Amino acid sequence: MNLSFLDRFRPQPPGLTEVVFEGLAQVRAYWEGLRHGDTLPTRAALDPRGLSGVLDRVFLAERIGRGLVQVRIAGSGLADFAGMDVRGLPLSCLFAAPSHAQLAVTIERVFTEPAVAEIDLGSDRAAGDRLVARFLLLPLADDDGVKQLLGYISFAPGPMARCKLQIRSWRDERLAQAPGPQPDLQVQVQVVQPIRRVGHLRLVHVSE
Repeated sequence: MNLSFLDRFRPQPPGLTEVVFEGLAQVRAYWEGLRHGDTLPTRAALDPRGLSGVLDRVFLAERIGRGLVQVRIAGSGLADFAGMDVRGLPLSCLFAAPSHAQLAVTIERVFTEPAVAEIDLGSDRAAGDRLVARFLLLPLADDDGVKQLLGYISFAPGPMARCKLQIRSWRDERLAQAPGPQPDLQVQVQVVQPIRRVGHLRLVHVSE
């Protein structure tokens, strides 16, 4: 089950027309296909051929601080939207200032839970709750202590003026984690059974 599937059962906020965002299911399915059990995919396992048709909207970002990521690799679609090369820039540069705090919270959850997140995005130049894009954020396994994520942006159909993105709503799905090393019974007398973490989905809507 993935977020795109669950979207069909998610109530739409009043006045918000349903928008079809393409590519989300393909990217999520590709990422899921690289997992082994509950482990996260590694960056080295990513193959551009598996993202054919959506590669221009895919990006890789690296954690540079709490809730902050820097774009390392970005497709041409993201650069075209921003009007500049976003490689080396914080992902937050695409967002209007009022959305920075929630973006940071969501990004940090992706890394620390870990979790998969979707973010519904509007324009700072358009009134109302019309959605212009949707982000999909997928965690990757740590690489020598470096935390990274695979991201994808899907744009609503039709032309869109250049703008700063505003968060309208967001969802995150906590992932089950692979069990860690078992305790040494010869050294540790009291063994505490680990609590199994069960995935859940949460919907939060921002009404302006």
